[in-house]
Amino acid sequence: MDSILRATCMYIALLVVFRIAGRRSLGDLTTFDFVLLMIIGEATQQALLGEDFSFINSMMVIATLIVLDVGLSLAKLNSRRVAKLVDGHATLVVEHGRFLHGRMRRTRLTEEDILESARTNQGVERVEQIKFAIVERTGKISIIPQE
Repeated sequence: MDSILRATCMYIALLVVFRIAGRRSLGDLTTFDFVLLMIIGEATQQALLGEDFSFINSMMVIATLIVLDVGLSLAKLNSRRVAKLVDGHATLVVEHGRFLHGRMRRTRLTEEDILESARTNQGVERVEQIKFAIVERTGKISIIPQE
């Protein structure tokens, strides 16, 4: 029972921490982000299993995490409020060729981040060529070029 409680608390704590930390798509992980995730993974493993490294305890922790994940997915499907709380919402950061600096600060993006995404995904070189740039819930930047 102790393992189930620890797994539930850790799941909720990590959701809160990563929600506060902000969005970043996995494809955009820096070396620092990767190292941080590895350290978090090791700390999480130690907290979840405690001193009991048995197969049964590990399976209970894994089953608990899967049940929590499925339950949260179902809650997000049934409640827009839960979905917005967990996943956030899309944020417009460029509108008709103009950077929206307040929103960029909240999403912790620089002009160069947006222009890099524009070059990579649309072949757009200047902000004036961007109709809209949107930071999606996943952290990916969608670029809609001017006609």
